[in-house]
Amino acid sequence: QVQLVESGGGLVQPGGSPRLSCAASGLTFSRYVVSWYRQAPGKARGLVATIDSAGSNTNYGGSVKGRFTISSDNAKNMASLQMNSLEPWDTAVYCCKAAGAWDKYWGQGTQVAVSS
Repeated sequence: QVQLVESGGGLVQPGGSPRLSCAASGLTFSRYVVSWYRQAPGKARGLVATIDSAGSNTNYGGSVKGRFTISSDNAKNMASLQMNSLEPWDTAVYCCKAAGAWDKYWGQGTQVAVSS
């Protein structure tokens, strides 16, 4: 059974730098493109960042470019999202997704709340 489990969320002060993790089991990470998405209250889910299956090429949504960094460790079946300079509008549930040629899987998400 495939599972993606996010961790690292919580209450963060503005300007904070939490690191989210996505631990995968039941699949071979190196065969999947991994993405982070977020959904703020009352808003549609949006793409935050993507990293290719080799863990080398990345893409970011415009609002996080230069502040967030996605990475992956295929040997550990884990992906991370380093978030810097957080602002209140970064408050959202953050989910990871693993997309293969024929399948895709989502984690349950982790809440990040940015507030002083």
